[in-house]
Amino acid sequence: MSPASAAPILKTSHLLGIEGLSVGEITALLDLGDEYVALGRSKEKKSPLLKGRTVINLFFEASTRTQSSFELAGKRLGADVMNMSVRTSSVSKGETLIDTATTLNAMRPDILIVRHQDSGAAEMLARKLDCCVVNAGDGSHEHPTQALLDALTIRRRRTSFEGLVVAICGDIAHSRVARSNIHLLSKMGARVRLIAPRTLLPANAERFGVEIFSDMREGLAGVDIVMMLRLQLERMTGAFIPSTREYFRFWGLDREKLAYAKPGALVMHPGPMNRGVEIDSAVADDIEISLIREQVEMGVAIRMAVLDALSRGLPDGGRNAP
Repeated sequence: MSPASAAPILKTSHLLGIEGLSVGEITALLDLGDEYVALGRSKEKKSPLLKGRTVINLFFEASTRTQSSFELAGKRLGADVMNMSVRTSSVSKGETLIDTATTLNAMRPDILIVRHQDSGAAEMLARKLDCCVVNAGDGSHEHPTQALLDALTIRRRRTSFEGLVVAICGDIAHSRVARSNIHLLSKMGARVRLIAPRTLLPANAERFGVEIFSDMREGLAGVDIVMMLRLQLERMTGAFIPSTREYFRFWGLDREKLAYAKPGALVMHPGPMNRGVEIDSAVADDIEISLIREQVEMGVAIRMAVLDALSRGLPDGGRNAP
């Protein structure tokens, strides 16, 4: 059974981004995520909450952590989970996204998890489908569950976001993770800094209401949380950096640069990591300061919370409530 009541959490039947969520909705999802952390650490990790429901994972981009954690989350909640392989589907033969949506509708899923290389793809599917849609990353737009799991990881260590200084460092221009985290952390009362070479900052980055630095040492001064980002070479057309070696020298996180942060500062990375490019192994593997493994655990818990929350808006969504 669900470890929480079936009271509604979200005002909409989809999770397309953090930007549209209220502080109350974010807090409720994090609270529910906490309960699923406890369930995941118990001997009996499964709940029949989504028994009889169908969850489809539709990933147009390769993923390990996100897809596997959504699959595990759905199975732990008792759902029938199907992973659609885009490489062997009609999509690879030229089928349009709208045609794919029509096909999916005929399968009558309850929840669709979608990752797509184009910004806005998840929103378009949400308009065409009769089920709940979760955005698992769309282009350079948003990745809401990553921001939620990051927030859950931080809150379990720092209890409150109010007054926290969080530095998001690296390839911000191409990062949907950065955008979702900026929205969430700012809503929750944290101060957000962006640290990146000018070539890897989005145009008009100031519109996000953040502090912007191009020097790692200056930007890290006094921060509580250091959130590193993957250098997304596959999204780059042109010379954004001189070389990965030079990038690490100036913007990669090592102990020398981390020493400028506040004593006890914690380090995060959404993965996959490019060791020696964005982050030094000595920092990434230091269990005293690195939250990277915890982020993976929180990923399963927060995705269970999201599936739970969305299921409450389905017909008879509260049928398994205690």
